Amino acid sequence: MWQPNSVQWRFIWLVAAVVVLAWPPAEGKSLGLTGAAWLVDPLHSLPAKPPELPIFLGDDGQAVEAHDRQLTYYWDTYNASAVSRVRIDIRDFEDPFNPTTERQLLVGFGVFAGLLAWRSSGRAS
Repeated sequence: MWQPNSVQWRFIWLVAAVVVLAWPPAEGKSLGLTGAAWLVDPLHSLPAKPPELPIFLGDDGQAVEAHDRQLTYYWDTYNASAVSRVRIDIRDFEDPFNPTTERQLLVGFGVFAGLLAWRSSGRAS
């Protein structure tokens, strides 16, 4: 029976960690993106970009003014420094693919990596 050596075990553990951290849930962000978002904003101190103003509120001056204040605060914080910009970008980053496609890619990556680790053992016998 094949037993991986220490280098192969490290490779297998690394691939397993990548697959677990990148696996997309049914709703929301993957574990890796959720962790990265928490690391850059653990106290939720960065402002969130307000959603678009609904059309039916276009005649409500107070609602438009409140929305504009929120938007101005968001962009002022975003443009305050490069660090703020990177923190907000990391916090707001979404998974790059549709969850189904991402799962298929991750399974393919895991299978390919497993075959690579197995094949790298060489012909010992």
